[in-house]
Amino acid sequence: MPEGKIRVAIIFGGRSAEHEVSCESARHVAAAMDPTKYDVIPIGISREGRWMLPDASRKALEGGVLEIPDGSLVAEGETVNILADPQRRQIVPADRHSAVDDISVEVVFPVLHGPYGEDGTVQGLLELAGIPYVGSGVLGSALSMDKEKMKVMFHAAGLPSPRYVVIREHDWTRQRRRLIDDAPQLGFPCFTKPANLGSSVGITRCVDPESLEAGIAEAFLHDRKVLVEEAIIGRELECGVLGNDEPQASGVGEVVSVRDFYDYEAKYRDEDSKTIIPADIPDPVAEVVRNYSIRAFQSVDAAGLARVDFFYQQDGRGVLINEINTIPGFTTISMFPKLWMATGLSYPNLIDRLIQLAMQRHDAKR
Repeated sequence: MPEGKIRVAIIFGGRSAEHEVSCESARHVAAAMDPTKYDVIPIGISREGRWMLPDASRKALEGGVLEIPDGSLVAEGETVNILADPQRRQIVPADRHSAVDDISVEVVFPVLHGPYGEDGTVQGLLELAGIPYVGSGVLGSALSMDKEKMKVMFHAAGLPSPRYVVIREHDWTRQRRRLIDDAPQLGFPCFTKPANLGSSVGITRCVDPESLEAGIAEAFLHDRKVLVEEAIIGRELECGVLGNDEPQASGVGEVVSVRDFYDYEAKYRDEDSKTIIPADIPDPVAEVVRNYSIRAFQSVDAAGLARVDFFYQQDGRGVLINEINTIPGFTTISMFPKLWMATGLSYPNLIDRLIQLAMQRHDAKR
């Protein structure tokens, strides 16, 4: 770690349906950062895509908001469009009539879940700005966000995963009946999900052709591309990955939901849902999960961190990989930090490690 305080910008909120989760994650990250090591600069983004300056963003975090207002805090902090200066690693207000100073930072910690944050868009901005940032680059972020392309990479790496079909909005509007008739090849129940979203937003468990049609329509509210995926009856396991060129896997955890599946309510609001760390599974199975996690991480060219999710069928197909998340939930009760805490890395030390990895990756690229 370099001498002196490191100026870290935490970018949070954003335009995706996971805005609320992002705000909660950012609050925990900011609170856990050692003030003797870091000068934290929060930058919130409203659901409408307006960037908020640090003073207003700090008030929003400290006030416990779960949504960045698009207009109510403008008078207090002024929202601006953003440009970036790669020579000085500065985030620059695009409105040059603003009295706000340029925001100089040494590293950015994006805590943006879902589209417009986890999909390579913000990563591309930071690459252009020449600013180190925590997590995967443009390619790794984009591949991991798009569930279809993610699965293509998993297949190429020899990783077993559930069967699925892809439906595009263009085809849905013209061949709806045929697509509904073809999809049951996966059997019922099955799941419909937007290709580019997380936190189980927009996912529907379908038990017949009528609910399948409704589930596909619901998923299209969030994306132009929808996956219909076979239902896997088995235990849900998760594993954390940390590193750049030589990634390491954490121990394995299990999520137990009292609902039909581990949906948004189960993840963030249902107190009866729980996580078990370490998962009560045989050691050889845990080793397979950890091995698959690293292979999945490398297959999509991820960097920094990721959480990899699995299904485990004790009397069926064994371990199947579900998906990889390159910016997983980051509250102190989220699975990714809990997995690493159980592995011996405290929450503040995990943040230290991620910032180190960001700077190392940036220096190596230069």
